[in-house]
Amino acid sequence: MYLKEHASGDAVEILDVTALINPSHETVRGRFHFGEELQDPAEFDKRLLTFPSGEALPRCWLDPHWRGV
Repeated sequence: MYLKEHASGDAVEILDVTALINPSHETVRGRFHFGEELQDPAEFDKRLLTFPSGEALPRCWLDPHWRGV
């Protein structure tokens, strides 16, 4: 799955989708996806990531106290 880092606009390949959708995890393991060389994995703050369209991640992925009605 690919998301976008909001500040730079660079694509981020998400390596742990389970951590992404788990609201108790504030970070997710991924790597920038640019250039021809494979980038090293890093931890990304989920609040700084968006979908490629620019849409924010769902609140239920970010807030462990959020409950849908």
